[in-house]
Amino acid sequence: MKTICIMRDVYKALAQFETAFYQEYNLSLNEAMVLCCLEEAGCEITSTTIAERTEMGTSHTSKTLRSVEEKGLIQRSMGQTDKRQMYFSLTPAGKARLQELSLEKIEIPKQLRGIIREN
Repeated sequence: MKTICIMRDVYKALAQFETAFYQEYNLSLNEAMVLCCLEEAGCEITSTTIAERTEMGTSHTSKTLRSVEEKGLIQRSMGQTDKRQMYFSLTPAGKARLQELSLEKIEIPKQLRGIIREN
């Protein structure tokens, strides 16, 4: 039972962090994870690859991609060999937004401080 109580506290802390993160950057954590995923890839990648790297379901990935695209932070392009395949990449605005993201602007809940380490 102790594990469940600890997980509850971590979950609540993560929810508090996400609320503060959204208020500061107008991005959900899933949207930010998509931006990070695209930055780490350094090139265009498919929604399947994004889903695998973020461990979001394909439906959730699709909704998140649409949201970030509507904010002008990513762009999609059609595959060259398979026109049904869509590829995603950061826009200049998306790259700029990534530069703005800074955990120092948001207080890390104490339950997460041991987990989050900045490089």
